[in-house]
Formats: sequence, structure tokens, C-alpha cells
Amino acid sequence: MKRSFIREILESIDENTISFAGGLPSEKLFPREDLKTATMKIFDNPKAFQYGLSNGITELREKIAARYTKEGFPTNKNNILITTGSQQAMYILAKFYESKDITIEEPSYLGAMNIFRLNHLKMHGIKLEDDGINIEGFKKSFKNTKLAYIIPDFQNPSATTYSDKKREEIAKIVEEEDGILIEDSPYSELYFDKKNISISSKIPKKSFHLGSFSKTLVPSLRIGWIRADEDLIKSLLIIKESIDLHSCGISQYILNEYLEDEVKYENHLQDIRDDYEKKANFFCEQLDKYLPEFKYQKPKGGMFLYGNLEGVDSFALVQKCIEKKVVYVPGNQFYIDKIPNGEIRFNYTHSSFEQIEKGIKLIKSCL
Repeated sequence: MKRSFIREILESIDENTISFAGGLPSEKLFPREDLKTATMKIFDNPKAFQYGLSNGITELREKIAARYTKEGFPTNKNNILITTGSQQAMYILAKFYESKDITIEEPSYLGAMNIFRLNHLKMHGIKLEDDGINIEGFKKSFKNTKLAYIIPDFQNPSATTYSDKKREEIAKIVEEEDGILIEDSPYSELYFDKKNISISSKIPKKSFHLGSFSKTLVPSLRIGWIRADEDLIKSLLIIKESIDLHSCGISQYILNEYLEDEVKYENHLQDIRDDYEKKANFFCEQLDKYLPEFKYQKPKGGMFLYGNLEGVDSFALVQKCIEKKVVYVPGNQFYIDKIPNGEIRFNYTHSSFEQIEKGIKLIKSCL
């Protein structure tokens, strides 16, 4: 096992470095006053400081379930398991399927790949195309693994969004092969145009749908969840209890209080979408202006922009960029074999407009 390149690089840079590396939300959009009000209210409730239910406080699970149901995906509180971020959700699932084979996208989320390695899951990477995973490759691999992990909405790292056709095809394959889909969905609310229907809603008994408030509210609360069939949730609960008994109760009560005003949360989500779309458009403009050799697909939402500098070792390039006080994540980190390539993942949500322009100009100078 090796540490995450992203976590290592974030520790090695200083406040003067322009970072396009981590998947950091914009701090100016954190609803600090509303969360402060919610926090003060929970101090009147002694239950907020007591041990809680392993699957999460009932009221919060009910609120999350209601959001699913409102979107046409019937869900109740027993379908929800609260986790310490969606990273823990993935760890619980990896432990549940320890030492099995799993079909994943390539490139794929680095954090998930590290968890799968730690739990001895053998990964089978299938090429990711502009509209989602290659279906022929997925079908062939899934026939053997019966288990898959994908990020259909504004994928990390590629920012790819699955087409409606591919969502239908994947659901059909999972159903026919009697397998299980792990659908990671931390970015689904960060759309610029429309929200896509989850694949899990088409196969509710054969899927785990992972969500998180880290990208839509604040990361430090560390509250995520798994939505699955009730019997599957009961199986995961045994693992969850052995790890931490339950996720932080104070965080759950603060979040639950904040979500009492659903309109306020919806307005907050729209503010994020508007801000991130402006940032994404500006990032693309600066790339076209200063780094036209970088070929990319314009994101439709999420937090990342991904592309390729053909003929360039992006891992070697980032070492030069660190010296110039600008960083990104080289694409080889998102592949199973980590062979050097020209691919790069940029995060555009955390930096200011001035930092975006300056950072891209610095990368051009290093190139």
C-alpha cells in the first residue's frame, strides 16, 4: 500500500501554492451562519451528546430517504446507513466483498482504488468513454465479477457523465447477471443543466447508492450514506458497528437541524451550481487561451476537468510545476498500473478566478 498522491501533495505545498489538485469545495460558499444557528440549537438536546444508533439518527435517515422518494426512487429510513463520509461507505463495502473481483472504470477514483487494494479486491479496469464506460467491456467483465464500482455523474477524475442509454444498459446487465452495482454519487447535485436519474433506482435490490454532504455542504461534518435494500443494509451494519459503533452524533444532529429548512438547502445547492458553472467556463477559457494543446471534454457539472497533453509525461511535468507553486493531479494516478501518460485532472471549484488564470499560465511556462 502507498499513500494517496493527492493527500501527500496537499501536505507538501504551502499557502502560496495554487492548487488544482484536491477535490476541495469553495470555502466562500459554506453556509456558516446557518450551520452556526443549527449548532447552537442542538446544545439544548442532550441526545446529541449521547451514544447513538449504529445506522444513524432516525430523523436524518428519514430526511435523506424523503429526498430519494421525492425524485421517484421509493426509499425509507431502513434503506439508509449513515457513514463517516462516503469514504467509509466504500471501506465498509470493500470489507463486505473482501478478496472478490470487481469491475471498475479506467480512469477511476483514487480513493476507491486504494480501499479496494487494502481489502484485496482484484480490479478489472474498463475504458471510460465520453458518454460512460465501454458497454461491451463492462458486460464481458461483469459476467465474471458480478460486482462493479462506477461514478456515473461528473465522474472523478474524468468529469464524464453517463448517457441515458448507457445507464439503461448497465442496469440491464446487472439484472441479467444477478450481480451488484456500487454507484458512487457525491457530485450528482452539482449539475449545470439537469440532474440525471440514478442507475440504482432501476435496480434497487441489486445496488448500493452512495451519497455525501461533503461536496454539497461542508466536508468536515464527515457525513455520507449508503442507500440499499434493507437486507443488504443489515449485513453492512455488522461491519459498521465493528469500526466505530456509529458516526459522529454531533455532526448528524447539526446536519439534521440544518435540513429542517428544505428550501434554504435547495437555494444553497443552486448557489453552488451557479458558482461552479462560472468557474468551469472560465477555466475552459483560460485553457483555450494559454494551453491550447490540452485536449479535454467540457464538464457538465461536478468539480473536475480532465484532459490530455499528448506526448507529455504529466507526472514529470507536475514535479516542475511544484517548483513554480502550482499543482494538479497527473492522470496515471487514476489507473491500476499507473503507467505515465499525458492526462491531467484539474479541480476548478476551490481557486479564485485570478488563481485559475495565473496557475494555467505557470503550467504553460513549465511545459
